[in-house]
Amino acid sequence: MQTKLYVGNLSYKTRDEDLKAVFEEAGAVVSAKILTDRETGRSRGFGFVEMETEEGAQAAVQKLDGYTLDGRRLKVDESRPQERRGGGGGGGGGGDRGGDRGRSY
Repeated sequence: MQTKLYVGNLSYKTRDEDLKAVFEEAGAVVSAKILTDRETGRSRGFGFVEMETEEGAQAAVQKLDGYTLDGRRLKVDESRPQERRGGGGGGGGGGDRGGDRGRSY
Protein backbone atom coordinates (compact mmCIF):
# COMPACT_ATOMS: atom_id res chain seq x y z
CA MET A 1 0.00 0.00 0.00
CA GLN A 2 1.39 3.41 -0.96
CA THR A 3 2.06 5.85 1.87
CA LYS A 4 2.40 9.61 1.59
CA LEU A 5 4.96 11.41 3.73
CA TYR A 6 5.15 15.08 4.66
CA VAL A 7 8.61 16.63 4.31
CA GLY A 8 9.13 20.00 5.97
CA ASN A 9 11.94 22.54 6.47
CA LEU A 10 13.14 22.23 2.88
CA SER A 11 15.60 24.71 1.43
CA TYR A 12 14.11 26.96 -1.24
CA LYS A 13 16.71 25.63 -3.68
CA THR A 14 15.78 21.93 -3.23
CA ARG A 15 14.04 20.50 -6.31
CA ASP A 16 11.61 17.59 -6.73
CA GLU A 17 14.38 15.46 -8.25
CA ASP A 18 16.70 16.10 -5.29
CA LEU A 19 13.99 15.05 -2.85
CA LYS A 20 13.20 11.90 -4.80
CA ALA A 21 16.85 10.86 -4.96
CA VAL A 22 17.29 11.17 -1.19
CA PHE A 23 14.13 9.19 -0.41
CA GLU A 24 15.03 6.41 -2.85
CA GLU A 25 17.78 5.49 -0.38
CA ALA A 26 15.02 4.28 1.97
CA GLY A 27 12.79 2.52 -0.58
CA ALA A 28 10.88 2.79 -3.85
CA VAL A 29 9.45 6.27 -4.46
CA VAL A 30 6.21 6.72 -6.42
CA SER A 31 6.36 10.53 -6.49
CA ALA A 32 8.08 13.52 -4.88
CA LYS A 33 6.60 16.99 -5.10
CA ILE A 34 7.64 20.26 -3.46
CA LEU A 35 4.78 22.72 -3.18
CA THR A 36 5.26 26.16 -4.70
CA ASP A 37 3.59 29.53 -4.30
CA ARG A 38 0.99 30.10 -7.03
CA GLU A 39 2.01 33.67 -7.72
CA THR A 40 5.80 33.55 -7.46
CA GLY A 41 6.53 29.89 -8.27
CA ARG A 42 8.94 29.86 -5.30
CA SER A 43 9.13 26.82 -3.02
CA ARG A 44 6.92 26.96 0.07
CA GLY A 45 9.54 24.99 2.02
CA PHE A 46 7.65 21.72 2.25
CA GLY A 47 6.49 18.89 0.07
CA PHE A 48 5.22 15.32 -0.09
CA VAL A 49 6.85 12.04 -1.02
CA GLU A 50 4.76 9.00 -1.83
CA MET A 51 6.51 5.74 -1.00
CA GLU A 52 5.54 2.50 -2.72
CA THR A 53 5.20 0.52 0.52
CA GLU A 54 4.40 1.12 4.17
CA GLU A 55 7.75 -0.45 5.06
CA GLY A 56 9.60 1.97 2.78
CA ALA A 57 7.72 4.87 4.33
CA GLN A 58 8.61 3.78 7.87
CA ALA A 59 12.25 3.33 6.84
CA ALA A 60 12.25 6.82 5.29
CA VAL A 61 10.86 8.42 8.45
CA GLN A 62 13.44 6.67 10.64
CA LYS A 63 16.35 7.37 8.31
CA LEU A 64 15.52 10.86 7.05
CA ASP A 65 13.77 12.72 9.88
CA GLY A 66 16.54 15.12 10.93
CA TYR A 67 18.63 14.40 7.81
CA THR A 68 20.44 17.48 6.47
CA LEU A 69 19.65 18.34 2.84
CA ASP A 70 20.90 21.58 1.26
CA GLY A 71 21.88 22.87 4.70
CA ARG A 72 18.45 22.25 6.32
CA ARG A 73 17.39 19.53 8.78
CA LEU A 74 14.37 17.78 7.30
CA LYS A 75 11.18 17.09 9.22
CA VAL A 76 9.70 13.84 7.90
CA ASP A 77 6.42 12.37 9.11
CA GLU A 78 3.46 10.44 7.76
CA SER A 79 1.10 12.83 5.99
CA ARG A 80 -2.27 13.56 7.59
CA PRO A 81 -5.42 14.07 5.52
CA GLN A 82 -5.89 17.64 4.37
CA GLU A 83 -8.39 19.57 6.48
CA ARG A 84 -11.44 20.76 4.64
CA ARG A 85 -11.58 24.47 4.17
CA GLY A 86 -14.78 26.46 4.51
CA GLY A 87 -17.10 26.39 1.53
CA GLY A 88 -17.10 29.22 -0.98
CA GLY A 89 -19.06 32.38 -0.57
CA GLY A 90 -19.27 34.98 2.17
CA GLY A 91 -18.04 34.50 5.69
CA GLY A 92 -19.91 32.97 8.55
CA GLY A 93 -22.49 34.74 10.64
CA GLY A 94 -21.41 37.59 12.87
CA GLY A 95 -22.43 35.98 16.13
CA ASP A 96 -22.35 37.74 19.47
CA ARG A 97 -19.54 40.28 19.52
CA GLY A 98 -20.28 41.77 22.91
CA GLY A 99 -17.70 41.80 25.72
CA ASP A 100 -17.22 38.77 27.96
CA ARG A 101 -20.78 37.53 27.96
CA GLY A 102 -21.03 33.79 28.43
CA ARG A 103 -17.34 33.25 29.09
CA SER A 104 -16.10 31.65 32.26
CA TYR A 105 -12.52 32.22 33.30
